[in-house]
Amino acid sequence: MNLEFVYLILEIVSEIPVGKVASYKQIATLAGWKNRARYVGKVLSHVDLYGTYPCHRVVNCNGRLVPGWKEQKELLLKEGVTFLKNGCVDMKRFQWKI
Repeated sequence: MNLEFVYLILEIVSEIPVGKVASYKQIATLAGWKNRARYVGKVLSHVDLYGTYPCHRVVNCNGRLVPGWKEQKELLLKEGVTFLKNGCVDMKRFQWKI
């Protein structure tokens, strides 16, 4: 992985405000690589190698949470983020607007 891009992604993730979420595509676009959403996901799946970041605030473009990461929902609920009936984050209300 390109470490410069990794740290750029992590810097953007660290700026997501409490109570807001961003999509993988949104982060990739902010980093200047709008077609690299999967790369963002790969970086975040290895975040423990780089430090502590609020990765729980990153969801897919529809607000779907990371499969198998039960703590993500709990962390978002503690920040006041609410969910739709389908279990996805209400992106209209909680997506980070830049």
